[in-house]
Amino acid sequence: MLFIKNGNIFTMAGDIIEGGSILIKDGKIQEVGKDLVAPLDAEIIDGDGKMVLPGFIDAHCHIGMWEEGMGFEGSDGNEWVDPITPHLRAIDAINPMDVAFEEAYMGGVTTAVTGPGSANVIGGMSVAIKTYGKRVDDMILKEPVAMKIAFGENPKRVYESQKRSPITRMATAAILRETLFKAKSYMEKKELAKDDPSKMPEFDIKMEALTKVLKKEIPLKAHAHRADDIFTALRIAKEFDLDITLDHCTEGHLIADYLAEEGKGAIVGPTLSNRSKIELKNLTFDTPKILHEAGVKVAITTDSPVIPLHYLPICAGLAAKSGLDEMEALKAITINAAEIVGIDDKVGSIEVGKDADIVIYDGNPIKDIDCKTYATIINGEVVYKNY
Repeated sequence: MLFIKNGNIFTMAGDIIEGGSILIKDGKIQEVGKDLVAPLDAEIIDGDGKMVLPGFIDAHCHIGMWEEGMGFEGSDGNEWVDPITPHLRAIDAINPMDVAFEEAYMGGVTTAVTGPGSANVIGGMSVAIKTYGKRVDDMILKEPVAMKIAFGENPKRVYESQKRSPITRMATAAILRETLFKAKSYMEKKELAKDDPSKMPEFDIKMEALTKVLKKEIPLKAHAHRADDIFTALRIAKEFDLDITLDHCTEGHLIADYLAEEGKGAIVGPTLSNRSKIELKNLTFDTPKILHEAGVKVAITTDSPVIPLHYLPICAGLAAKSGLDEMEALKAITINAAEIVGIDDKVGSIEVGKDADIVIYDGNPIKDIDCKTYATIINGEVVYKNY
């Protein structure tokens, strides 16, 4: 058992509990509140004067798939010889031994949604994992968590160099539609063949993967920076009645009212980077504030390794500096991120029954550049301590 006492607890599910305590048992949060009594056999962490938060969550990154300090040998996020690769699974490419994981949990990031890059129209399946462990199978929180799709410059650039489709936005959308129609037909044929196995279609691993999307078991995870690409992603999701998250959403501030009407979450970033391509020309830290004020649920991403994952609270801090309410900035890397990607039943807030993923700081991580992580707890285990 683990007992945190005297902390200022930001539960992200209610009021701040000043001088509060948390009891952790069997990897879960057992009690949260004031005037709790520590069991005699509990390890005690004194959080006096410290900020206690749910472990931070990056809702869109590629940690472990593009390894730190490596070139081609450590680059495993894009199979960019085929624009349609829904059957690829991030878990088969992640290297948990990458130093980026240690840096992440030392910085308070305890969960990452990591997955394929944006070279392909359909890139494959992302996974939600904890940032501590040696074997990815033991780190999984939810798998698969989403199906990556991409619009805009990236697939155009990759396949133009190969002199094959798609080299236009029209072709990207057309290829995606064609594949979804095929997957829908495949799923319908399988359903009809339940009573007559002789009619069962030949097994197709790509179509099997997309069946999860069509059944709304997982959402599409749409790489879309520019406003028109965001609208195309939404258009196709509506055509097939699919769930979708809007990832990057760089020009979301230009269409905030429209996105509020759509009711989809926006995973914004990476903003702590340069305007490396045309579709980033309107990059600004104002985006989270404008989207939030319009009524859009916002998460903030590093898109690691574009920005190292442990700088996630700095990105939230810069959004707050640009006007986003401080508590909303914290929500953008905790409960909002969890809700948008569908893992809020386990992480994102300090509540009884949830995974005991908790980070303790000696200051405010989104306001104080020099504040330090005092302790990081994942699944009830102290994986890092600075005391």
